[in-house]
Formats: sequence, structure tokens, C-alpha cells
Amino acid sequence: MQRKLVFGVDFGTDSVRSVLIDSADGSELASAVFEYPRWKKGLYCEPAINQFRQHPLDYIEGLEYTVKEAMRKAGNVYPDEVVGMTIDTTGSTPVAVDRGGIPLSLKEEFAENPNAMFILWKDHTAVKEAEEVNRTARTWGGIDYTKYEGGVYSSEWLWAKILHILRMDEKIRETAFSWVEHCDWMPALLTGNTNPPELKRSRCAAGHKAMWHEEFGGLPSEEFLFRLDPLLAGLRDRLYTDTFTSDFPAGNLSEEWAKRLGLTPGVVVGVGAFDAHLGAVGGEVKPGYLSKVVGTSTCDMMVAPVDQFGNKLVKGICGQVDGSVIPGMLGLEAGQSAFGDVYAWFRNLLLWPLENIPDKWMNDKGDSFKHVTEEISNAIIPTLSEEAEKIPVDESGIIALDWLNGRRTPDANSKLKGAIIGLSLGSDAPRIFRALVEATAFGSKRIVDRFVSEGIDIHGVIALGGVAKKSPFVMQVLADVLNMPIKVARSDQAVALGAAMAAAVVAGVYRNFEEAQQAMGSGFETEYNPVPERAEKYKTLYDKYYRLGAFIEKEMTDS
Repeated sequence: MQRKLVFGVDFGTDSVRSVLIDSADGSELASAVFEYPRWKKGLYCEPAINQFRQHPLDYIEGLEYTVKEAMRKAGNVYPDEVVGMTIDTTGSTPVAVDRGGIPLSLKEEFAENPNAMFILWKDHTAVKEAEEVNRTARTWGGIDYTKYEGGVYSSEWLWAKILHILRMDEKIRETAFSWVEHCDWMPALLTGNTNPPELKRSRCAAGHKAMWHEEFGGLPSEEFLFRLDPLLAGLRDRLYTDTFTSDFPAGNLSEEWAKRLGLTPGVVVGVGAFDAHLGAVGGEVKPGYLSKVVGTSTCDMMVAPVDQFGNKLVKGICGQVDGSVIPGMLGLEAGQSAFGDVYAWFRNLLLWPLENIPDKWMNDKGDSFKHVTEEISNAIIPTLSEEAEKIPVDESGIIALDWLNGRRTPDANSKLKGAIIGLSLGSDAPRIFRALVEATAFGSKRIVDRFVSEGIDIHGVIALGGVAKKSPFVMQVLADVLNMPIKVARSDQAVALGAAMAAAVVAGVYRNFEEAQQAMGSGFETEYNPVPERAEKYKTLYDKYYRLGAFIEKEMTDS
């Protein structure tokens, strides 16, 4: 009997990974990774103003390389054994396109224009526009279109980003016909139908980031958008009305892309979704459990039966959308704008002298010094973790706030900043690092507390992602702070595995996501359980964190 193989293609912040999976049991045959070359050089980005853009060529080159490389590494695999492919991406990561659905940055005149690039999820240049969305939604006299988005619209999301670019770039404004999310454009490209009114749009992206809801008849009304800014006039009709969950096919692989990838046109390409949502699928999420992708940031997902959830609205999260995770269930999203990025910031702070040694000194040392710097960079966080673990919970007196990239949830506010208090001349690097780790865990607890306060039961946490797999110290602190068990998904590629599960459904191997999870799930490799004494001490520290956050937020709001 011929095997039925599927690809899960995971577009992350720094790279894309394609994983070839046997749909019979979820076993991984091969995988390949491609780091975005333009992104790696820092092109089109200005971190000082929170501008983060990515060129579509990074995505296209990465897709072609990783699929072909995974096929090569798998060895004895025939192209006609591959039956399905589903793509997940970061989000909201939209791009301006022409009438044919081609990103403007692929046109010669816009080839170096950051505003014509995909606007990465963590781009915070649209803070002002997000504030206007929130204000207009509350005051215009009609429907509050943010009510299914947790009641607070973020600068990381679609409408704020579109409005910001339209206001600041006249050429983009004159040329852009429509806008497309990254998770929608990749399947459209692969199936050969990038026509904006026709390509299938992800329910996941539309519901969580674009204020789409069936109750509204789709996107926010033309009247609301015009009231927000006349520059948005007419755009609604050039976007979409219908959306699709990830158990729907976007189409079949086009002849062109079948040839480029070394596959057959019979491959079914699924409707795309965001990484954390399909990651929750790969992590075998179920009602009552919080799926937490723990990486540079976090994205926290829950699912709930629609008939049991009723008309409940959860305040301050990143949306509640029917079918955004598992079709037939309500998907609820939350998350932190920085988690591992907080630790990376501290590492880079410590590395500054080594990376900025005067050129005259460097000339004598050459490449050997650069190599030493790289080795130190790789060793800093593991060494800090080892030393920080030895420090008693409440010894240092240092409390940190994890809002170095603003706050996503609860209650999105991209203008907020981080803080550290309680420093003394005895505050060394491991003690500060421990405080930063505790801060990220406290930020996670705020999310759990919000769900619980809104009547959502959480019995445990399912963790996946780089930090979850690589840092026992961080995960134990997180379990102690949350005072609940955390199970870590066994698969190293749980997000891509979730995309592969979706691909198996759209290819007809399984009837639904639940069947695919049961057959293809990899289970869990580790469970972290809270230590009662530490959990009790963290209650006091969490209260201090909470009060520090309230103080910082008030000062920033009043200033």
C-alpha cells in the first residue's frame, strides 16, 4: 500500500522549516531549515522605531529550498507519495499587493521600499493607528468591532498596519489594490491563484486580526472604516467576505510549483493559518488546557466547544474565533510580545563590550576574536540559567517587568516598557537574569488569571517551542509561578506537525483534526510540576510584579 506523506511548512520569525511527515503515524521522515538571508542582514528593519519588515523573496526562496531539501534528505520517497501540504506563518504579517495579488516589493519600483514588504507580526509602527481603531470602535455610535478581539485592538494587527502605511507612503497608497496576510499568500502562490478577490482567506487570520466575524457579515462595515479614516474607503470590497478554516483546501499545487518543488500537481494545499494555532493542534490541545508556544514571544491558545461557551466574551485577549484552531471549536488566543526575546536582550547587553571593541584592537586579533565572541554568546544564557537556578526564590529582592516589547495580553498596549527595580551593588548578572525569567513567568500568570477570571477553566499547560524544549530552568520557574503542571510536547517540530495534521485532513487521509491528532500525535516528553514551597513564595513576588506593572502603566499613561 502506498504511503501518504504530507508536508507541514512553518514560516517563523527568522526562518522557514519544512517537515515531511508520514500521515499514518506522524513520524518525521526529514526536515530542512532556511534562514531568511535579507532578514538576517537586518534589511528593511529599524528596531529603534520598532519597524520589522520581510521581503517575499526570503519566503519564496526558503519554501523552495526546504521542500526540495527535505525530499532529498528523506531518500527513498516518490513524488506521488506526497498528498498534502499546509503552511503556517507568523501573524498578523500582511503585505500590499497589486490587482494580480503580487506583493508590491516584487516590482522593480518598490524592490527596496520597506513599506512594500511584508509587515512582520512584531512591527509596532502603527501604535497611533491602533489607538484610533479602539477609540473609533467605542465612540462612532455603531457596533464595537473589537468585541471579539478581546475589546482592545493592537498595533500588531491588520487594520492598524494598513492604515499606517497608507498614511505615510503615497506611492503605496496609489498602487496597492488589496492586502494579503502571509498565511493566505503562500497557499495562493502555490496553487497559482493570487487574485485578491478569489484566493481563500484564513478564518484564523481574519477573525483574530482583522475584526472579521459572521455576526458582522464579515469585515467591519464601510461606514466604520470610512469614519476611522477616508483613506480606507472602498478597501473592504477589495479584501474578502468569506473565510475558511484549515480543513478546507486552497487548491492543488500548480504545474509551475509542482515542477519547482519536484512534486506532483495532485498535492492538495490547505488553507493556511497562524503558527501558534496549528502549533496547538500539533501539541494535541484539548478543552481545559492552555497550549503555550514558548519562543521569542509566546502565543497561548485554548479551545472550547462552541455550544458550551455560549455568548461569553473574554476581555483583553487576542480574539475568540470559531474554528481558528480546531474546526468546530472556538479558538481563544492570548500571548506575550516578548519572552525569549527578553533573555536575548539581556545577553546582547552583556555582549556589548565584546562586539564593540575598537577596530585597532581587533586588527591584532582578527577572526579568532570573533569566534571567541560567538562562543561566549552561545554560552551566556545556559551559564546564567545554571547559576540563577542556585539562587533562592526571594533572595535578591529584584523585580522585573517583561514589557520590553510592549504588552500583548491581557489588554494590548504596545507603548508600555519594561522595568527592573530592587538593584544594589550586589546585583550580579545571574540575579538579574533570574528576575527576568520570573518576570516572563509572571506575565504568563497574568494571562492565566485573565482566562480564569472570565470563567475559563485551565487544568494544565501544554508547552512547545524552543524555550520549552531547551530550558528546564525557565520551564520549572513557569510551573512554580503558575502553580500548575506543564507538559512539553515530544515533537521538536510541533508547529510544523500541526500543519502536517491539517494537510492530512485536507488531503482526505482523516475526516477531521481530532482523528489526525489521535493518529499523528507524538505525545509528551517531560512534565514539570510545581514545587509547593516555591509556588507559595511566588505569590508574594507576583503581587509585587503586579503592583510594579500598575505603577509603570499609570506613569506612562499620565506622561
